[in-house]
Amino acid sequence: MKTEALNPIFLNGEWRTTGANMPVYAPFDGEFLGHVCLTGPQEMEEAIEMAAQAEKSMRSWPAFKRSEFLRGVADALLLQLEEASVLLSKEAGKPIMEAQTEVERAAETFRIAAEECLRLNGEIMPMDRSARGLGFYGYIRPFPIGPVAGISPFNFPLNLAVHKLAPAIAAGCPILLKPASSTPLSTLNLAKLFKQVGGLPTGAVSILPCNREIGEILVADSRIRLLSFTGSDSVGWAMKKRAVNKKVVLELGGNAAVIVAETANWQAHIEVLAKASFAYSGQICIHPQRFYIWEGHFEAFSNALLKHSRALRLGAPQDPTTQISCMIDEANARRVDAWIDEAIESGAKVILRGKRDGSLLPPCILSHVPDGAKVKEEEVFGPVIVLEPYSNFKEAIERVNESRFGLQAAIYSEQHHEIEYAYQHLHVGGLIVNAPPTLRFDHMPYGGVKDSGLGREGVRYAMADMLEWKIMVKKENEWN
Repeated sequence: MKTEALNPIFLNGEWRTTGANMPVYAPFDGEFLGHVCLTGPQEMEEAIEMAAQAEKSMRSWPAFKRSEFLRGVADALLLQLEEASVLLSKEAGKPIMEAQTEVERAAETFRIAAEECLRLNGEIMPMDRSARGLGFYGYIRPFPIGPVAGISPFNFPLNLAVHKLAPAIAAGCPILLKPASSTPLSTLNLAKLFKQVGGLPTGAVSILPCNREIGEILVADSRIRLLSFTGSDSVGWAMKKRAVNKKVVLELGGNAAVIVAETANWQAHIEVLAKASFAYSGQICIHPQRFYIWEGHFEAFSNALLKHSRALRLGAPQDPTTQISCMIDEANARRVDAWIDEAIESGAKVILRGKRDGSLLPPCILSHVPDGAKVKEEEVFGPVIVLEPYSNFKEAIERVNESRFGLQAAIYSEQHHEIEYAYQHLHVGGLIVNAPPTLRFDHMPYGGVKDSGLGREGVRYAMADMLEWKIMVKKENEWN
């Protein structure tokens, strides 16, 4: 999966060079990775119109053909595992082992979609629940909603793009995808595999790097029937206001909490928790950010977490021993560093902090952070965690729920009644038990409540938003 000096856009299944382009650099060392053509208004209009025209051919594309295509892409991606992982590692600054896991997950997501498109069954509904319905039956089946627009983020530039592409193809919907401007290469290289496998109807898929102004066309155009956005909450909710006559699915920010109960066997999990807390420099929507620890465990837990966090290896993303590398750019590293300073100045206690070096920001652990500090209230999206003691379990639940976010949370407990209480009362989209909140399997429903978004991803659940149910009602004697 070698990148070229000039990478064209993927327009309606064909490569197209344009009059404008942008350079892409590796965030760790500034290595030039290539130029990427930018979609302009003319190309965007062509892509949308062709997607609208492709709606008919996508509807008639048999499920077994869609499944074969999706499986073919999964197989082709795994054959390019090493090259795809290196490219992803370079453009996103992601440690190579994590990059490889992402490529493998992307292939698995395609395989899940290949299975799910074979499960789109209808049903027969007798209407005799009402006397008026005696002798009538309804035939109900799902139909593709039509053209889908996907906007994907930088932090999982391949798999989160695939979480939009694969369900759309499986559901029979044309899709136009805008990748993140800082990490477009992995998604464009995926398009090479689409061409290699072949069989996509004309206009079925376009991958369109572009600036925000051109991307806004996807948000407002009424020919797009569903908008699926993954990114910051402020941008996502603003998009929803401008998206007219279409469904909107938003996977937005998080501020994941971890509750360590009195009964927790936390010693068995502390090393994994440390790794999860700072994986990909915290640039994960569900990375553990707030820890609520029973007061009797607080000192021992803090010391153990400090020990394992200090042992994490910082370095170049392509070094196989690296566990933490750079952030996506220096501007974000400076922002997070400033948020840490703000918390300390307002009274937070420092357990661990290192010195920023360009875009490389070492792990930071704070405790007793006052309310209002950004590292506690907002999605930090950086390598910072906050530890707080609690004395009452229900109090810990309430403190988790104080956040305006509600994506995922985790609880460490050996008591079923505590786990069940947390499941019933935490205002989140997902609860992980005795594992970090970063845990995600690509077939499970994934999404949040409150400011964390609308709708769910996870292939089957994403497909549900891309389908519309239609009923046909007939008299019993008209079925022959």
